[in-house]
Amino acid sequence: MNILLVSKRFGSSACVSLTRGKVIAVLSSVFIMLPLSGLYVGYQMAGGSSQYGNADVASVINYELDRQQQEIDDARRVAEENLNALTMRLGQMQAHVIRLDALGQRLTRMGGLDSGEFDFSNPPAQGGPEDDSSSAPALQMPDFITQLDELSRQLENREQQLNVLENVLMSRNLHKEVFPAGRPVTKGWLSSNYGTRSDPFTGKPEFHKGVDLAGKEGSDIISVAAGVVTWAGNRYGYGNLVEVTHGNGYVTRYGHAKEVLVKVGETVKKGQMIALMGNTGRSTGPHVHFEVWVDGKTVDPAKYIHASN
Repeated sequence: MNILLVSKRFGSSACVSLTRGKVIAVLSSVFIMLPLSGLYVGYQMAGGSSQYGNADVASVINYELDRQQQEIDDARRVAEENLNALTMRLGQMQAHVIRLDALGQRLTRMGGLDSGEFDFSNPPAQGGPEDDSSSAPALQMPDFITQLDELSRQLENREQQLNVLENVLMSRNLHKEVFPAGRPVTKGWLSSNYGTRSDPFTGKPEFHKGVDLAGKEGSDIISVAAGVVTWAGNRYGYGNLVEVTHGNGYVTRYGHAKEVLVKVGETVKKGQMIALMGNTGRSTGPHVHFEVWVDGKTVDPAKYIHASN
């Protein structure tokens, strides 16, 4: 086979003679190189796309790890907040319990109860056989929080009730302290009653505004109730007199004292010694003239003397 080659540039032509063997060799080379070139290009392209795929997978994994780490951090933060809230609530409940214990101890003392019967330093005694037939399910966190809130409200209600009870007992004790009751002397005997009697000096009928309790000179005279001293000194007819105002309209007087032991404005307690029995003023012998005034009027002291029995 002859092939004619013409060149315009050089203005010449050439003739190439191809034999059958040469043609077969050229065609074989072409058919062999084309598939190899395709395989090579495909391999290169496949290798490049694999590299790009690995990079995408790594990015997805890193993103997922970051997201999961963020969820873990959020869960830890929520758990810490819940724990702090529970710790604060527990502290509040502990404070309530401490106050309730203190209130209970005060009420036990104020009520004169046996401290062994109401021991607020130990939990209340409880017991009983175990019931295997019933098994309550474990509390979930929302149920636990709900019961904790309910218990806190119950503690607050109990504290308010105990505070009211304490105020009632304190008022009762205060009333008991300021209410005139008992004998104004530690030793002595009744020598004259309240009401109309014969005057020991003139023998004429007179109204005796108190009672007289005779005894040994220098014996103790005590206040029958707590109050404030509003007179402490000599007074016409009474000799040395102590007057105590107790509030709620009550006033008591202790006359004919040998010596006064308190001063005006001084606060005295129930049973406190305020004077010594004497024979001063209009008196026929050592005794204490005891009067009880209610709302500006004298009353029979006998019922107040016997009120402490």
